Amino acid sequence: MIFLGIVNYTTSPQTMWFIYPCLLLLLWPITLFFMSNKMYKQYSIVCSAMIIAFLIVENYLYAPNHLWFIYAIYPIIWWPILMYLGEKAKTLKTALIGCASTIIYYAFLNIMLSPQYPWAIYPAFLIMWWPLALYHAQRKTFVAFSVTASLLISIFFIIVNVVSSPTVIWAIYPIFVTLWWPLSMYFYVYKRKMYQATFTKRM
Repeated sequence: MIFLGIVNYTTSPQTMWFIYPCLLLLLWPITLFFMSNKMYKQYSIVCSAMIIAFLIVENYLYAPNHLWFIYAIYPIIWWPILMYLGEKAKTLKTALIGCASTIIYYAFLNIMLSPQYPWAIYPAFLIMWWPLALYHAQRKTFVAFSVTASLLISIFFIIVNVVSSPTVIWAIYPIFVTLWWPLSMYFYVYKRKMYQATFTKRM
């Protein structure tokens, strides 16, 4: 790290590039220490703090007028939170809380910092898959999951279409493709039940 710092200062002092390899070099002994001692939760805290600190420094050096690091730190904070929750991290309650807090956090940033375009719909769409998939996986309702997931995808494309290009109706194309998911799931289950019923009668 000292060597890289000297090379950076002597060859290109106008650009502080040595911090990038230094972050990886720091992670090497830290990872070995925490993994060998099986301190996984503490490791998540230390690494999260390092990454957040790195993003803040990067933001301060190259774009001090735009605090972009606040967009990136939120998912990083969830790493140690989920680690300390342990088995509770797999529950639907945790998924719902995580989903709701994520939507509120990015919606707040959207409204306060860039209200001209509702970009918060994109992280909201992604995070909704967490509780949705967990709910149906726990109940093994895969056909119902395909229906609700297709509905979510369709609503998402309609909203994006309306807010991005309301004069061109293009959302029908991805929605049409998405509808084949629940249809194929339904006919697969239906055909399997018909086959099982026919096989039972022959027996």
